[in-house]
Amino acid sequence: MNAFQTQPVIMQIIPELGPGGAEQGCIDIASELVAGGAQAIIVSNGGARVHELERIGAVHVNLPVHSKNPMTMWRNITALRKLIERYNVNIVHARSRAPAWSAHYACRKTKAHFITTCHAPYNISGKTKQFYNSSIAQGERVIAISNYVANYLRKHYRLDDRTIRLIPRGIPMEKFHPTAVTPQRMVSLAQSWRIPDSANIVMLPGRLTRWKGHSVLIDALEKINRPDLFCVIIGSDQGRKDYRKELETSIGTKGLGGQVRIVDHCNDMPAAYMLATVVVCPSTDPEGFGRVPVEAQAMGRPIVAADHGGAQETILRGQTGWLVKPGDSSILASAIEEALALTPTQRSMLATRAMAHIAEHFTKAQMADKTLNVYAELLRGEISPSAGQSPFHGHQESRAIGGLQK
Repeated sequence: MNAFQTQPVIMQIIPELGPGGAEQGCIDIASELVAGGAQAIIVSNGGARVHELERIGAVHVNLPVHSKNPMTMWRNITALRKLIERYNVNIVHARSRAPAWSAHYACRKTKAHFITTCHAPYNISGKTKQFYNSSIAQGERVIAISNYVANYLRKHYRLDDRTIRLIPRGIPMEKFHPTAVTPQRMVSLAQSWRIPDSANIVMLPGRLTRWKGHSVLIDALEKINRPDLFCVIIGSDQGRKDYRKELETSIGTKGLGGQVRIVDHCNDMPAAYMLATVVVCPSTDPEGFGRVPVEAQAMGRPIVAADHGGAQETILRGQTGWLVKPGDSSILASAIEEALALTPTQRSMLATRAMAHIAEHFTKAQMADKTLNVYAELLRGEISPSAGQSPFHGHQESRAIGGLQK
């Protein structure tokens, strides 16, 4: 590494740039890096969001880092090492298991630091799977997006707090705030979804995969049996045609065909949340973090979620939402009915608490500050700002990176 380098170079590696939370975090950090005077490089297999990188001034390199094929992963080692040398990369930050293996070995013959982010408690079904998953625990620092994920790393990979850094996901408060949504946006969305006037809207955002708990919600709606309810399930089936058909059959069988609508995608989630009377996350498997409860609370919406995983850390039980037994449609139905029964004053009080809670703990700015400070830990003494100027000058917290000479 060049001892006189003044511009940190950070390379993030993620399988693809799609709509998920890990991808959003990757783009958010790239944006903050560029704004702070660093060079941001993202390596991925492409995706619908690559164009966003050009707008923020980051570099994108297309490599098949999404592949789990051993030969492809092996070839990626050489390709990544060439990129590290070409751009004089200081830190390589892998955000998924397959690319983490390639990045780990690519860094070995360079001076680049290697870190990872663990976005989920990956299933361990045997020694082979545990070994494959272990790539995410190989970083000099391993970022966990929740205490739930941190405990997974401690239990299965014997990591301790010298290595783990807890950094929850954060959302842009300027986007997810009730005052940021115009009435016109809400009207347009309601019309496109053909939502009946004066309906109480139960909303479940989440791709159509079985563990998201769609069937639990459908069973709960049958138990509630209220004609004024209208449920919107937002999420693509991503090729799971049989599962979608199964849900549609269940909806029809239960006589809910006129009350439940499945929509593939929503380009305006803030407006969607503002339409919701109550937001539901009935996942049957625990999520590592879960963006929906955080976004819903930021918008002041009542949230009902399964009582496990990251939701236990983002929802204040009985204050900003309900946490219910996973997989139990009767208990879910009761919680939804409680949320629907809130008086206007109670809803206003819940919204105030929820919005304040998210603003205090789960903002994009906080996530960025903490992530850049992890980079600073590793680069301390290796980057020398010119004329005393921080390479991240102007960033709220990340000036710590500018003080690496300390």
